[in-house]
Amino acid sequence: MAFDGIVTRAVTHELNEKLAGSRIAKIHQPTDTDIVMQIRTRSGSVRLLLSASLSFPRLHLTTAAYQNPLEAPMFCMLLRKYCEGAVIESIRQVDMERIVHIDVRGRDELGDDRAKRIVLEIMGRHSNLILLDPETGLIHDGLHHVTPSVSRYRVVLPGRPYLPPPPQDKLNPLEASEHEFLVRMKFNEGKLDKQLISSFAGMSPLVATEILHRTGLPTADALWNAFRSVMKDVDAHLYTPTIVRTETKEYFSAVPLTHLQGMAETFDSMSTCLEAFYHGKAERDTVKQRMHDLLRLVSNERDKNVKKIEKLKETKRQAEDAHVYQRYGELITANIYQMERGQTDVTVLNYYEDGSPELTISLDPRLTPSENAQMYFKKYTKAKNSLAILDEQIASAEEEVRYLDMIIQQVESAGLADIEEIRDELTEEGYLRARPSRNRKPKTKHPILERYTSSEGIEIYLGKNNKQNEYLTNRLAAPTDTWLHTKDIPGSHVVIRSTEFGDATLAEAAMLAAYHSKARQSSQVPVDYTLVRHVKKPKGSKPGFVIYEQQKTLFITPDDTVLRDLTRTKTTTS
Repeated sequence: MAFDGIVTRAVTHELNEKLAGSRIAKIHQPTDTDIVMQIRTRSGSVRLLLSASLSFPRLHLTTAAYQNPLEAPMFCMLLRKYCEGAVIESIRQVDMERIVHIDVRGRDELGDDRAKRIVLEIMGRHSNLILLDPETGLIHDGLHHVTPSVSRYRVVLPGRPYLPPPPQDKLNPLEASEHEFLVRMKFNEGKLDKQLISSFAGMSPLVATEILHRTGLPTADALWNAFRSVMKDVDAHLYTPTIVRTETKEYFSAVPLTHLQGMAETFDSMSTCLEAFYHGKAERDTVKQRMHDLLRLVSNERDKNVKKIEKLKETKRQAEDAHVYQRYGELITANIYQMERGQTDVTVLNYYEDGSPELTISLDPRLTPSENAQMYFKKYTKAKNSLAILDEQIASAEEEVRYLDMIIQQVESAGLADIEEIRDELTEEGYLRARPSRNRKPKTKHPILERYTSSEGIEIYLGKNNKQNEYLTNRLAAPTDTWLHTKDIPGSHVVIRSTEFGDATLAEAAMLAAYHSKARQSSQVPVDYTLVRHVKKPKGSKPGFVIYEQQKTLFITPDDTVLRDLTRTKTTTS
């Protein structure tokens, strides 16, 4: 990925054209790092995402649904105080850097005119979102505080003067002349892509590689012409928002990426391009951050059960060899006449084997010969009786591993709205302690499910955790609906809520099942499907566990284009 200065220029130009003069209606902070503004424009209401995420910082218009907390965080309250109801005057990029200024103007409590500036700094792990007074240059607050102990040069705290990030000795690529360009480039030193990155602001490795690719022979004239060709389009705001999907990775850019071998998709706007690229990625990253400790706990429990199974199977192997104790007892009994107390062993003829070879049996010198025989008979009986118990313990531990594998898969594909349901389930199952009820969100009557509409207009329902799966399969779905699940792979329950549908709907439902499973990155994923009436939950089984019959199997490969089309139809329902 490359949210570079060129992408920043493209998206800020687009947003300024669309949002300048519009009014900020509502502000929400669904996560620790994301702000969503609902903005009223002349053509309707839109939502602007400002993210200072450490992994996926960005800004663009969004159509995604976000789950907002019951109580707004302090930074969100501050933005509401100063910016709700205000009009956006401009959205602009600072030079060619990944810094965006959003200037807004509204009125204070006394009705006086008031200007504020929202600064989004897209700088990887140092990304930040800051609200300041543009007249005084003082910071109201920042999403991430930077104290003097962290940075001597630049402090981000309420009441402190705002300082932009340290300047770099780079030229603006849109203003560079041919002479300045050639002076900066040292052709004898090689690594021309790195020289481009270090010499010009807003230049990412992706765009630098693209320029070199267009150069052909790396002569001075050819390199300048390729560089100028790209920058001429950028300067004129002639962008081609593009996503290229190679076999191993996805890339996006505001310029065509001709050097990459893969499937290229172009978009009408930079916002839709960014929305498509970040779809699911940022949310999964936020979920993983929130669920890190939970995932570690579940993984540790799984590892413990795997080790337990290994030990139980070793014990079982020893128990299965316990027939030798019975033979020892019988051989001692048969030769008891030649034995006496105090012996540490006895050598007898082993008539259980051909040729009756000699066999030496260890004895307890404190016991009589008869007591030694009984000792071996008791060992045999104990080992034989333990086999049934061992089988039960192994089966129980294996079921525990399957359940924990299912939880791990659900955590890895969970949305923010699913986190609490997974946590509640683990609490109910005894893996977590119950948390204090103060300030907890009241439980809904039914779990919230994702609902999609197939290309044939048929409703498809998806459960993303065990609470949702059980409600969907056991209570909501009709007996004649069609139920889908990946074969022998942890994943979601999917239900087609219709008795009549075509192959397209079946394939799309199977694709949802494959994508929301542990095999989402695989091809030819086996997905079983059958009528809901043939799906049963065994009594006393773990949450989400079912057995089914009369199934058929469909092999499906998740397709990003189909999944995006389905996602556009997604709604939530209970």
